[in-house]
Amino acid sequence: MTTATQLGKTRFELIEGDIAEQTTEAVVTAAHWDLGGGQGTDGAIHFKAGPELLALCRTIGACPIGGAVLTPGFRLKAPWVVHAVGPVYETGDEIECDLLGSAYRESLRLAADSGLTTLSFPSIGTGAFNWPLRAAAPLALAAIRDFLLHEEHTFTLVRLVLYPDEQPQALGIYADALERLA
Repeated sequence: MTTATQLGKTRFELIEGDIAEQTTEAVVTAAHWDLGGGQGTDGAIHFKAGPELLALCRTIGACPIGGAVLTPGFRLKAPWVVHAVGPVYETGDEIECDLLGSAYRESLRLAADSGLTTLSFPSIGTGAFNWPLRAAAPLALAAIRDFLLHEEHTFTLVRLVLYPDEQPQALGIYADALERLA
């Protein structure tokens, strides 16, 4: 199932699937600040990209929370990986919310500055970092919408890829949040 809308010149999609199998120019992974591979989305990306990705990430070292780093995709279908570091959910206070939005914005900015036109996101923070879907969805969608409508970019497609096996309600929650955002 796909939910799609037009945000300026960019098609925005919500889909169910595997982020590591996307064929967009870049995929975003929900990374830990140490870029060490981790579990969940990041583990799947690292596994499918091969050991070269972890080796490169170790040379980069770290990324601040709310930031993003771009690397080659190695063995992935996507040529590039954006490693976005969201905050761990503790209270959902303003600082945590700002940092989660920043992880999306910085991913978009990095991809745009690199001239990429297609990008796939996971739901950053809603796995190992414990963000409730209902808290994360409006923050993610607002950050993506605001960037696509107000920042300089060449994106033709941005999609948010949700894992139905791990969070079967995710697509519905994101679709509802997208409808409320309009």
